Amino acid sequence: MEIASAILLLIGALAMLVGGIGILRMPDLFTRLHAVGITDTLGAAAILLGLAFIAGWGLLLVKLFLILAVLLLLNPTASHALGRAAVHGARRPWLSAPK
Repeated sequence: MEIASAILLLIGALAMLVGGIGILRMPDLFTRLHAVGITDTLGAAAILLGLAFIAGWGLLLVKLFLILAVLLLLNPTASHALGRAAVHGARRPWLSAPK
């Protein structure tokens, strides 16, 4: 269980690192939202599952799964809402080649 927990924590940390690099490397809001929305959800879910393996059976496990459920619902919803707000706020996606 400790090895599985360590692997999940490592995967989560790497996913969060990739998401942070994605924020810096992407050219506009929409590509940044895509990069961070996916990697942040995956990273946080992997970290919470790794912590759940360490926690064992008990109230802490229930709390970790509740946090995971809320995270899996809110993170994609927040990314979508930010993207929609940006479109309605006159932001346009970055175009790689002029037309």
